[in-house]
Amino acid sequence: MLKLYDYPQCPYGQKTRIVLAEKQLDYEFELVDLRNNGQHSPEFAMLNPLHKVPVLVEEYDGEIEMVVQDSTIINEYLEDEYPEPALLPRADDSAARARIRELEDHADQLFVLAAGTLIAEHAKPAETRDPERLRRAKEEVDKTFRRLEDELEGGRIWLGGDQFTIADAAFAPRLLLLSQRGVELPASMPQLRGYVDRLSKRESIRRLGAF
Repeated sequence: MLKLYDYPQCPYGQKTRIVLAEKQLDYEFELVDLRNNGQHSPEFAMLNPLHKVPVLVEEYDGEIEMVVQDSTIINEYLEDEYPEPALLPRADDSAARARIRELEDHADQLFVLAAGTLIAEHAKPAETRDPERLRRAKEEVDKTFRRLEDELEGGRIWLGGDQFTIADAAFAPRLLLLSQRGVELPASMPQLRGYVDRLSKRESIRRLGAF
């Protein structure tokens, strides 16, 4: 039995839930209420002393067999344990696998944070926005948009070509939330616009509902 300790709006948990859906794995969702500091409860701290979601737990006969922390490590674990359908390029293509992992890292370390800041600043009344925070966030988001446009050149459907990957799962939540919050994709980037449209229609992502 798999259990995912998570918060519905966490983009890192969302990327893991996309991977679980892609692999058609059943699991129990255990809410960690970040709004009420649920990540600091003694019970959750036993699973992750860093107080971060998501955490994946594998149980057998009610006993914990495995605890995996961090969305990237969880997704790698799921790829190892449940290799079909594959969400990384084939094992003998190390360069392609490294590229997908680097893109996922870009999403986690740069894009998700900048997109979250941009969304938060846009949600404020105009007179209370922090112009410098807004500028820096928009600059980072625009850099990511340009990179994705370049990565998708040549007719790639997904970042892995015809193959949906862990990198697509990492970018999807914040890309779609930006669109939902009125941050328009550049008209000069047709590859990116088509990509976001495909993401919005993919079943594993649609299951998440609102971001």
